[in-house]
Amino acid sequence: TGIAGIGRMGAAIAERLLKHGHRVSVWNRTAAKAQALAQHGASVAASPAALAAASDIVLSILTDAAAIEAAYDAADGLLSGDIRGKLFVEMSTVRPETERALAGRIRARGAAMIDCPVGGTTGPARDGKLLGFVGGDAADLERARAVLEILCRRIEHVGPVGAGASLKLAINLPLLVYWQAVGEALALCRPLGLDPERLVSIFADTSGGPNVLKTRGGMLADAMRGKPPAGTTFNIDSIRKDMATMIEEARALGYDELPVTMRALECFDAASRKGLGDDDAVMLPMNWLQSGHP
Repeated sequence: TGIAGIGRMGAAIAERLLKHGHRVSVWNRTAAKAQALAQHGASVAASPAALAAASDIVLSILTDAAAIEAAYDAADGLLSGDIRGKLFVEMSTVRPETERALAGRIRARGAAMIDCPVGGTTGPARDGKLLGFVGGDAADLERARAVLEILCRRIEHVGPVGAGASLKLAINLPLLVYWQAVGEALALCRPLGLDPERLVSIFADTSGGPNVLKTRGGMLADAMRGKPPAGTTFNIDSIRKDMATMIEEARALGYDELPVTMRALECFDAASRKGLGDDDAVMLPMNWLQSGHP
């Protein structure tokens, strides 16, 4: 199995596959990130073309459409060699039209592609508890299933290529908006002086408490005490990129605006301008509480 893109998620996915005995080759634009996985048993490809040549199945999890184009279409890109018969599993969070266009280029070269963006961050990736949303042919999904079942607790085949991307944007939207909503909600009860863990527990037990409070409530409580997370799983700038993609896709579908999403993005843009762009998502409510305004 090859993996193109060794950011936080790509690295976690590689570690999971290596742990389960898969032979894994990796490539990343910043070579040092790929080299860090060599100590876990991964082989490091010198180029995307070399990665594709060494792998029957290639997973790609890249930042955005521009990064996909660079990795796939460069002179030494994933599509530059003989890729006939290979399967590409594109896992980036991008617009569905990006996935459909890429699948067309891949088919033209005699290979196949499914898109399978995932729900979850690095912890679920290492534990094999991601949610996989697949767009593509059923037969191609079956070829990828042995790999995806190691990574995902649930795999949903939701339509043709691009359908996975659509659903990923949809399921992420309420989650990302929630980080702003919870900051505003905490502002209303801040004068009570309740213990942060108790307060998070109350929120999590209400009808409006999302699953993220069950998995990351402790991190939020720590942040409320002034203790930032030791590591970042999903940073603010990545959230901003995804929300901008959601807004762009909505406009392409004929909606003039996503008013709640657009307002939340303005708040997150303000947090990034303060230098918080690489901070974890749990710091977004704290930014609101500390500033009192976006």
